[in-house]
Amino acid sequence: VSLKEVDRTAMQAWSPAQNHPIYLATGTSAQQLDATFSTNASLEIFELDLSDPSLDMKSCATFSSHRYHKLIWGPHKMDSKGDVSGVLIAGGENGNIILYDPSKIIAGDKEVVIAQNNKHTGPVRALDVNIFQTNLVASGANESEIYIWDLNNFATPMTPGAKTQPPEDISCISWNRQVQHILASASPSGRATVWDLRKNEPIIKVSDHSNRMHCSGLAWHPDVATQMVLASEDDRLPVIQMWDLRFASTPLRVLENHARGILAIAWSMADPELLLSCGKDAKILCSNPNTGEVLYELPTNTQWCFDIQWCPRNPALLSAASFDGHISVYSIMGGSTDGLRQKQVDKLSSSFGNLDPFGTGQPLPPLQIPQQTTQHSIVLPLKKPPKWIRRPVGASFSFGGKLVTFENVKVQSQQGAEQQQQQHVFISQVVTEKEFLNRSDQLQQVMQSQGFISYCQKKIDASQTEFEKNVWSFLKVNFEDDSLFLNKISCLCIKIDVCTFFIIAIFDNKPSLIWLYCFLVADIDGLITQALLTGNFESAVDLCLHDNRMADAIILAIAGGQELLARTQRKYFAKSQSKITRLITAVVMKNWKEIVQSCDLKNWREALAAVLTYAKPDEFSALCDLLGARLESEGDSLLQTQACLCYICAGNIEKLVACWTKAQDGSNPLSLQDLIEKVVILRKAVQLTQAMDTNTVGVLLAEKMSQYANLLAAQGSIAAALAFLPDNTTQHVQSLPTEKITKKPIPDEHLILKTTFEDLIQRCLSSATDPLSPTIINGLHNIARSIETRNYSEGLTIHTHIVSTSNFSETSAFMPVLKVVLTQANKLGV
Repeated sequence: VSLKEVDRTAMQAWSPAQNHPIYLATGTSAQQLDATFSTNASLEIFELDLSDPSLDMKSCATFSSHRYHKLIWGPHKMDSKGDVSGVLIAGGENGNIILYDPSKIIAGDKEVVIAQNNKHTGPVRALDVNIFQTNLVASGANESEIYIWDLNNFATPMTPGAKTQPPEDISCISWNRQVQHILASASPSGRATVWDLRKNEPIIKVSDHSNRMHCSGLAWHPDVATQMVLASEDDRLPVIQMWDLRFASTPLRVLENHARGILAIAWSMADPELLLSCGKDAKILCSNPNTGEVLYELPTNTQWCFDIQWCPRNPALLSAASFDGHISVYSIMGGSTDGLRQKQVDKLSSSFGNLDPFGTGQPLPPLQIPQQTTQHSIVLPLKKPPKWIRRPVGASFSFGGKLVTFENVKVQSQQGAEQQQQQHVFISQVVTEKEFLNRSDQLQQVMQSQGFISYCQKKIDASQTEFEKNVWSFLKVNFEDDSLFLNKISCLCIKIDVCTFFIIAIFDNKPSLIWLYCFLVADIDGLITQALLTGNFESAVDLCLHDNRMADAIILAIAGGQELLARTQRKYFAKSQSKITRLITAVVMKNWKEIVQSCDLKNWREALAAVLTYAKPDEFSALCDLLGARLESEGDSLLQTQACLCYICAGNIEKLVACWTKAQDGSNPLSLQDLIEKVVILRKAVQLTQAMDTNTVGVLLAEKMSQYANLLAAQGSIAAALAFLPDNTTQHVQSLPTEKITKKPIPDEHLILKTTFEDLIQRCLSSATDPLSPTIINGLHNIARSIETRNYSEGLTIHTHIVSTSNFSETSAFMPVLKVVLTQANKLGV
């Protein structure tokens, strides 16, 4: 949309891309007059300030000059800072080429001409700067004159070769954008010549054989060295021809978007798919030269534009010079034309305000224009994003650890003549946790092979801490011989000395071990010997108690009968002060809960071993949980961690998860893998030893398994992730309440509508015994037979016949869908 305007009938030239701020130079156009018929001429430089909301451009300098046919601004000798510099090159009416210093013009100096030369014999209508050697400038004029100027030695120009015959005017000239020694020129006759400056001769000529191609514009492809476009000014052939010099017999492509002759073209250096053109149909179009599609049409007035140029520094901007005395700066990114309309209104109002038609000495008041309150002219931007704002690359992660990336690459077209931008999309699998996946695979293999013992042993061997080793040892014994399970688990907890072991055995009424102890004790005193020889067990027991021989007393009490044993036990418990008294009391009295609740937690291993050895199968899980809970509630972090062993013994998976989560870093995938390994093995052990249902999991375990499944899915292991998702959890889903919609009663005055329409529907239903005609039904049967034989083309032919010969109301409900299905089946060949 129009951003700025300059009220000048002039040629134009943008400052080079290195220059900041952006300037626009204008030189009064030759062979054109403005509305005042002024014969004055000037060279002006305007600054482009887009922060200023007005349409006017700030004039930086004005210099009286000649009239020009062509004006360009080259970057020759521009410094690295991007200050105002370079050189303005003007082609005049009398064959003169003038070099101006734009920095001196802006500074207000009087001596601004660098050099000038009148070598040409006619008007200089064509100028172009070599982008590789900015000191080289090509010019074209009448009589087939083409000169190559060196700005460092401006006095003696060179020629690219002998003049083309017959002599003709040079209307366009352009340096190749890829090869620095290639130059092209064109004439109104429709012929274009390509010159090789190394050979100083033309190497190829292209022309339209219809003799209606009057060349008004010539431009090389920004990227493809062998391609160029020619524009025709002739109303009989208002086209843009795209040529490839490798196939120069006929145009590669012809763009026919203008209704009348084309006056100027400009190819964007920032995006080869943007080609500007303006014509005598008062249109300014931005087309894709590769497809011919019009991507953007600028909102212009009814005046013709004779020159258009892209802004080198800001690729979204362009300027257009029109015959009505305006140079407009546009944006191809769309916008609103309200500002332009308001400027036109202000100009019209001010012009009327200066008139005095009645000679009263009082001008008319400003013209009041009705306000446009609802209509706003919004101009849409390009149909596709231009190259300079397109993402050259991009990436996005998707579910399952998939990484989708794209990049823009250049590919050769089928003709091999041009390079086109294409987006290549790649989908790859990203694995960031290789060790995590390897361990997960090992766990799944163990689950399939049931090799739990060897798996636990490997974990024991690989354990780097004593606690980790104990955990896997506890888990391992679950899968070993049932008869040894409790003893092994107890031995893992604590090693009890031989004497204590036999005392516990005696109190637990295991006489088979008593005699083994007898061989381990020392000589018996004479008194005890005498009492025993006389069978006085009660005296022998009393002597042992008196001598503090507790173990001897208990042994002898067993031989003396249950009553003596009971009395002896009571005396023993009353007198004994040893560290294991409470343990022995619990063994005898079967009161393990009291031991678990009151034991010193420093001796938790002994308590756990005793529970596993002596507690009944239906109570030891609860006792293990109780001991684990005490350990967890302690302030000692080491004891809190040891609670996991108690929960493993109890088979309490949920509490194991809670305890482990407190002690570990849950955000680490390998830490989560550690937990899942233990949980999975423990669940299997519980199934084997306790015959419990482990399918239902608690909230904590469900959360951890969901996290684990998400990690697996993120690494691309979808099948494993599904396997680890719990089947049934306690995982509660809150349902949203359904909104109740109550129908309001129909007003009495409108009930007749409902009654009438429902009655009509019922009458139609009762009368229509078969809603489809026989012709349609027979046709559908024929289509069904064609589907059975996979002859879908025949089915589509029958479908067309049915639709064309039937009532639309009968077939509109289902025939369109049937056609879509038949068409897809035909394409897929299913």
